[in-house]
Order: sequence, then C-alpha cells, then structure tokens
Amino acid sequence: MNRTTKPPRPRASDRILNRLLRRLEALGPWGQRSAYTIRSVLVQTRRQTRRVTFGPRRTALSGWDDLIDWVSTTAVSENALLLVFAVIIGIGAALGIVVFYKLIDASYWLFVSLPGQNVEALKNPVYRPVITALGFMAAVAVMRRFAPGEDGINVPDLKRRVAQDGGHMPMKALGARSLASAITLGAGGSVGSEGPAAVVGGGLGSYLSRVFRFSRDRTRLLVSAGTAAGISAAFNAPLAGAFFALEELLGGLHVRAFPTVVVSSVTAAVVSQAVFGVHPAFPIPVLHPSRSWFELLALPPLLGVACGLVTVLFVRSYFGIGKAMRERVKHPGLRAAIGGGAVGLLVYASGGLLLGPGHLSIPAEVFSGTAWWIVLALVFAKIIATSLTLGSGGSGGLFAPALYVGAATGSALAGALAWAMPSLQITPAAWAFVAMGGVVGAATGAPITAVLLVFELTDDYALMPPLLLVTGLALVIARRYEKDDLYSGWLRRRGIVLRHENERDVLSRLHVRDACDMAPLVVREHERVETVLARVAFAAQPMFPVVDANGKLAGILPVGALASASRQADALPMLLVADLAVSTPAVTLDTPLDDVMRRMGARDLAALPVVAVPSGQLLGLITRAHLTRVVERAMLLERPAAAPVATGVPHEVPYELPSGTHQR
Repeated sequence: MNRTTKPPRPRASDRILNRLLRRLEALGPWGQRSAYTIRSVLVQTRRQTRRVTFGPRRTALSGWDDLIDWVSTTAVSENALLLVFAVIIGIGAALGIVVFYKLIDASYWLFVSLPGQNVEALKNPVYRPVITALGFMAAVAVMRRFAPGEDGINVPDLKRRVAQDGGHMPMKALGARSLASAITLGAGGSVGSEGPAAVVGGGLGSYLSRVFRFSRDRTRLLVSAGTAAGISAAFNAPLAGAFFALEELLGGLHVRAFPTVVVSSVTAAVVSQAVFGVHPAFPIPVLHPSRSWFELLALPPLLGVACGLVTVLFVRSYFGIGKAMRERVKHPGLRAAIGGGAVGLLVYASGGLLLGPGHLSIPAEVFSGTAWWIVLALVFAKIIATSLTLGSGGSGGLFAPALYVGAATGSALAGALAWAMPSLQITPAAWAFVAMGGVVGAATGAPITAVLLVFELTDDYALMPPLLLVTGLALVIARRYEKDDLYSGWLRRRGIVLRHENERDVLSRLHVRDACDMAPLVVREHERVETVLARVAFAAQPMFPVVDANGKLAGILPVGALASASRQADALPMLLVADLAVSTPAVTLDTPLDDVMRRMGARDLAALPVVAVPSGQLLGLITRAHLTRVVERAMLLERPAAAPVATGVPHEVPYELPSGTHQR
C-alpha cells in the first residue's frame, strides 16, 4: 500500500491569519486585492528575515568548513593531533564533572535543604522516604520528557556504542541522563557519580569527533579518552581512568590508543586536583608486612572467596529486583515513587550509614569503628538499595555502590575474625579497602582498573599484594557461579553480546584463500639464475616459489640468495635456480591464518607457498603483508551480525582477491 506524506500542519498564528484573509476576500474585489497585498508583504518579509538570519550562519559554517579542511591538510602528525584533542577533552571532561557536582549540590538543596529551611517538620529524617520518592519521580519525568524510550546512556550502553555504533552519542539524551543522575544523587539515591562522569567525558569526545568529521576509529579513540578523563576527574585517579577506558571500552591494552587515553586522563586529573585538592580519597591504616601470618597468608584467600560470593549476590539481586519492579509496577511514575520510598526507608533505618558524605558516598569511618554484624547488614542493605534505585527508574553509576559493598564485606569479615580471635590484632579498616578491589573487579569485569583505583584512592603500597590476590580470587569465584557482571548482564538482557576483536581473533576465523596472492611470480628449477635476475629485479615479493616441469612445488628462491649470487660474476653464468632453491613448509587454501602466522614465526619466513593437496601443485603465495592487509580490512568493515543477538564480530565472508594464473 502506497503511503502519502502528510503536509506539515500550519502554526496557530498562520491558521488565524488565513481565516482573516479569507473573510477579507469574501468582501469583494477590493478585499481580494487587499488580501493579495498582505500576503505579498508577508512573503517578502519572511524571505528577508531568512536572508538576514541564515546569511551569517551560512558564512560561519563555510568558515568552519575551511578551518576543518585546513586542519586536515596541515603537516601535523596524527599522533600530535590526537594528543591536542586529548588535552582538550581532558580539560572539558573535568570541567563537566565540576558542573555535574554542582548539579548534585543544587538537587540536594532543592529536595533536602530548602524544604527543611521552610517547613520545620521536614527537618526530621523520617521524611526521607517522601523526599527520595519525589526525587526519583522527578528523575523519571526528566528522562520521559527529554529522552523518551531511552534506557541506556550508561557505562554498558557506552561500551555498546563504542563497539557497534562507532562511538556516536546522542547529546540530548546524554544531557537528560546527566540531569536525572544529579537529581537521583541529590535526593538520596543509592548510586554513584562515576557512571555519569564517564558518559559525560565520552559524550564530549563523541561530539568533538562529529564536529571535525573524524573517522569511526578515531571517534572510538576520542570517546575512550573522554571516558578515561571522566573517571579520572571523578576519582582523582588518572591511572584507573586510563585503564578503565582501555579495559572496558577498547577491550585491551592497545598500544596506539595508550598515549591519547593517558594524556586525556592525566589532564583531567590535573584540572580535578586544581578544583578539589591533591590528597588520597581515603587515608587509612597502613597494612604493614610485619602482621601475623594469618592476616597476611590466610585472610586474603578467605576475603577473595567472600568477595566473589557477595558479587554473585549483588549481580543477581540487581537484575532480579529490577525485573520484578518492571513486571509488577507498570507505570513509571508509580514505580519511581515506590522505589524511592523503599530506598528512603532503608537509608533512614541505617541512620544515614548507607550514604556517606561527598560524591563517593562511602563513609570511611563506618568500616573502622562499627560492629562487624552491623557492617554485614549494611552489605545486604546497600545491594538492595542500589537495585531498587536503578530498578525503579533512578539514574547513576554502579562503581561507587560496588566500592561500598566491597568495603563493607572486607570490614565485616575482618571484624568478625578480630572479634573471634582478638590476639591476631586484625585491622578491619585496612581489609575493607582490600576487599573494595575484589568486589569492583568482579562486579564490573575490570580487575586491573579495580586494583589501580583502590591503590590511587588509598595511596598505600602495602595493600598491593593482598589486593591483587583478593581481586583475582573474587573474579574466579564470581565467574564460576555467575557468568554476567553488572555491565555485560545489562547488555545481554537487551540481546547484545559484545566481543572485542583483536588481530588474533581475525586471523583464527579467516583462511589462506581469503588473503593469498593467486598469481605470484614463479620461477622454474631448471632456469638459469642469470636469466631470472633480470625478470625478478623489481618484483615486490620477499621470495619466489620454485616449481618443477609439472608445476609442483620444488622449494623457494630467497631474495637474499639471488643477491649473493649476483655478486659472483664468474659463477653466475653456470648457476641454475635448483642450485639456490631451499626447502620450505607449505600451506593449503583451507589453512587458518593464525596457523600461517605461527609457521612463519617458527622459521622466521616472510612468505609461504600455497599448494593443492595431495598433488602438490603450486596455487599461490601468502606473505606477511597479505596478513596485515586482510586484518586491517576485516576490522575496518565491521559488518554487524544479522541475528537478534549482536556479537560485534563481522560475518565470516571470504574476501574476493584477484585471481589469475599460477605462473608468469
């Protein structure tokens, strides 16, 4: 069925004017002439207005295009250009975080301070559930008004956009999510500020890439740099920010991306330190190596297992409570009110211990002077409060709640052991921050980031050995009983499974037929070397396959051997190709490219001949240059899967290379 496009509906002012002009035309010929004159004047006025309005805009845009073209034609290297943008993104992301914190303060003033100043009864903490419920409803209203139907714009969604959409971020939805996160945090939601901070930084990188019309690969890099800057500014942790972007967004420690990401992260940390000061976020007791054998050898494995099990509980509760809220309460506003009220009740029941001072929301003093069984109760209360906050429509990050849950787990376990065995003199506060890394690494799937983050937050080298052990064990235990972390689970429940491909992945799924030269320059074993030299002098091949009279592979003729023979003027006329040929392994058209790479590396070969099995007929030649070219092309095409579950891995479609004869 053909569909016709409906004309745009006239504005209310135009409809009123048209009705008046029609009535004027009905009065007679003079009315028709008057109506025609009025319409003509209006048309000319609007045309002149558009000329005045859009003329300067077109001039500015053309000047901007000239600037972009000039930048692209300068002699500045790509690395230098990327570093300049890294500095710009680092500064912009850090200033964006400062503004975001001001929004949180404004939200707290609006929902907590202002009502308490004007209504005496609202100073009582018992009204916390009402205030939190109103805040959640406001956050949901912001998202429904400015980003309807958008449930992403968080860290896992950022990972998806980097892997599948080339790093494109919708700026309007990003602004709405940032405002909703500030409202949620100010109203007392159990979330963190680092998730919105990462998204703000990544959005800045995406925006600059679109403005300068950069490629998808460069956009991904700048989005990752912005994400690193956001984490760095939020936690005053440049190393953790850089490795978070490399580990989570890019899927590995890419050497080419490292300078840009690190420069952006360090720049953001410098700006953040200029605003918030230079000091560790959590000054804690030092864990000296002279402690008892139990505290240094037995407690870290116990803590690693406990952190892994708590992570499993955290992940399952987060997704289970969110699913139950969506299924049982359909209306978003009512769901936000119920969730906000429940979170407010938990915060009130905890005496405010679930939400600490500052943007990290982790009251460090709770984990040193509170009874272990109270801290253990806070573990479960924090998991429930965080799950309710995000499951009911609130916005925010999961890093800070994971830090809190980890710290409470470590403090509770160490405190219980200190209570049971007081002679060991265990320090619960120190082990609280060791357990931070365990839960964060297992809950987010970023163990390197977790270790670096805790180290930069505490500035304590003595924590590193037990921190590494606890984080590694927690990750193993968590993946043994729960395949998802907080980020991958969010994506998988939306039909998205991300897999960051590296060169080895591409090589393993492609074969020789996808990359080899089917028409290489070939020599025969009975030819004279003097004749061959003139024929292969300017060939680009690193070696030349040698065939017998039947076209079967007889060996290879290295370029080095030809060069040595050319300098022996007296012996050159008598040399045959068979005298210089050497034996070599061969591959078939079905050999995987990663196997080809291993065989080349084992013998330090620059190329391998391709033969038919079992005849031994020469079919072609595959070189290291072919492998590099096919990997670059495969990772550039990025063809998305057609199945409902997007893997982020291109389809296994062979590359059509020119075909030709086997000999020249």
